[in-house]
Amino acid sequence: MTIRIACLVAIALGLLAGAAAADPFSDLAALPTFYTDASMKTMKPMAGFKKAWLAMPKHDRVTMTKACKDPAMGKPHAQFCAKVLALDDAK
Repeated sequence: MTIRIACLVAIALGLLAGAAAADPFSDLAALPTFYTDASMKTMKPMAGFKKAWLAMPKHDRVTMTKACKDPAMGKPHAQFCAKVLALDDAK
């Protein structure tokens, strides 16, 4: 019985860790390149934003684009996501 409980706990922790890792906005260390100031309040103009965007690995860009298309994830980062989606539409 205790082995079953231990397995269920391990599975639950794995699922929770996977959900937390799925949030690309949780790694704010990657985002300062998109802002003009250290407080990350003012975004770079589109040319600077695009340069920073293209400098990111493709996998990260795909993940970020998917997150921005999700209303629940993109809403808190609306200004950022508007530029991401504009670049995605420009393909």
